[in-house]
Amino acid sequence: MAKIKSLADLKKLKEDYQSKIALREKSDSPEGRVFIRVAMATCGIASGAKQIMEFLVNELDKRNIDSIVSQTGCMGYCYAEPTVEVTLPGNDPVVFGYVDEKKADEIIEKYIKNGELLEGIIPVNYEKID
Repeated sequence: MAKIKSLADLKKLKEDYQSKIALREKSDSPEGRVFIRVAMATCGIASGAKQIMEFLVNELDKRNIDSIVSQTGCMGYCYAEPTVEVTLPGNDPVVFGYVDEKKADEIIEKYIKNGELLEGIIPVNYEKID
């Protein structure tokens, strides 16, 4: 962590933390928001999932996309880590594999903003239980 040398530095740090806290607080009412889960089991973390989660949190905030970013455990796709599940409002979840920062940016720009499907979607091998 950088040293705080001025009031401006302190205010910037406060804003950064408040935006991260806001993401967590919005999880109480997720309807109508983009919901993103990043697999953060050991295999995901080893493959770079932590950096992908940080990238998604920062970029979604910068682009003012109303979303919730959360971490989850193993999704069972260890061969395709890092994996990211994206649920657009009113749609079933879509899981993307082999996500790096370039792919995460594509997910935001093409899938989240425009609803365009991308390469790298992992076929669903489970049934959703309501």
